[in-house]
This record gives sequence, structure tokens and C-alpha cells, in this order.
Amino acid sequence: MEEKADVWQGTLALMVLKTLETMGPLHGYGIARRIEQTSGDLLSINYGTLYPALLKLEQEGYIASEWGTSDNNRKAKYYRLTRAGRKQVEKEAREWEQTTAILARFLSPKEESS
Repeated sequence: MEEKADVWQGTLALMVLKTLETMGPLHGYGIARRIEQTSGDLLSINYGTLYPALLKLEQEGYIASEWGTSDNNRKAKYYRLTRAGRKQVEKEAREWEQTTAILARFLSPKEESS
């Protein structure tokens, strides 16, 4: 059985924003589980990292939160994407697409001539 990897530095915010864009409002546990599921359970979300990231995203205006009741009747803070958050998802997704395209050039087995 493979060991789960931690989220790569600089990717958690985008994963949170994209999860909220796709799924709508979720509580912290729901966000973590969705990210883990989307990764095919290859990533492990550390709650000691997730909640400070959620706080930072909220302070930056990319997400908003409100208290609600979870499926198991417990009080939970639900997070949702804001308009600024939608714009940030687009911006960060473009940046990551560019980054992966650059890395793909280095990982490609063929050599390019100058």
C-alpha cells in the first residue's frame, strides 16, 4: 500500500478554491475529504495546515464563511467561494498550467536542438 503524500507547497490554496468552485459551500472536513478523493487518495490533508490556509483565504477575500449544521447535526463553519475567489482560481490555474508546461519540457525524453 502506497503512503499518502502531503500536499505540495503552494498548491493547497488552489485546491481549496477549485474544490469550492466545483462543489459549492463545504466545511473544512468536507474540503479535506474532497481534495483527498480527487487525488485518488494519494494526498493527505493535514488539518493543522488546512485551517490556517482557510483563514488566510478568508482574510484575502477569496472565500467567505458562515456557521451552519452539518449532515450529522453538528455545528460547522461552511466556506464558499467569493467573486474575487473565482478570479483567483482562474489566475492560479493559468499559472499552474504554465508551470506544468515548462516542467513537461524538462521531463520529456526527447532532446530539443538549439
